[in-house]
Amino acid sequence: MMKIAIIGGTGLYDPNLFHEPGEELVSTPYGKVKVKYGDFGGKRVAFLSRHGEGANVPPHRVNYRGNIHALKKLGIKNVIATAAVGSLSKDFTPGTIILVDQFLDFTKGRISTFHDGGSEGVRHTDMTEPYCSELRRVIEEEATSIGLTVRNGGCYVCTEGPRFETAAEVRMFRMLGGDVVGMTGVPEVVLAREAGLYYASITMVANLAAGLDSPEVSHNEVVNVMADIYDDIKKLLENTVRALP
Repeated sequence: MMKIAIIGGTGLYDPNLFHEPGEELVSTPYGKVKVKYGDFGGKRVAFLSRHGEGANVPPHRVNYRGNIHALKKLGIKNVIATAAVGSLSKDFTPGTIILVDQFLDFTKGRISTFHDGGSEGVRHTDMTEPYCSELRRVIEEEATSIGLTVRNGGCYVCTEGPRFETAAEVRMFRMLGGDVVGMTGVPEVVLAREAGLYYASITMVANLAAGLDSPEVSHNEVVNVMADIYDDIKKLLENTVRALP
């Protein structure tokens, strides 16, 4: 039975990194979700492409509830997500890897819970520590073992997208304590917590956010940086999966 899942974000779409691959179409109350799986790091691992196989699902249209519900239904316990992010500080240059431990939610039109009231009543989920500290510890140790430097801890600011942020918004996020900014971390982490999954996110700085460097932020810049560090992230994921009990 699979216990570990990888959610691939921008730049990590390829499930062919698995041996003996397969796929399953999982029915959920939120629609059908295609989950790939295979042998990776000595274990049977599930793989879910957040933006779809063609990378054509924008962040505000991702089926977050369906994705997490499908992983829960498959018996997954540990979820390692990857995400490309913009840096809110010149100290975090492109290629920097940050294991975020907090978030600020600036999304606007997303359903962020499984708990819709009705017969199950009203439920409030504790989010004091939204990202699993034990998973982050294992990822940090495995990164060190292969010569990668990671920052264990940081605040992820989630925006609605698909547009990039304005320079004024970036200044505000910095004042509020944000370290990186992305478009997909919420409600994914919230739903994982509600579902009782252990969740960690490997965020990779792909660009400096608006107003910090170049006059314009482009998606091509993000994709190019992610391609440069793909092999390192693949190795980090593989070692982490192997190290997990």
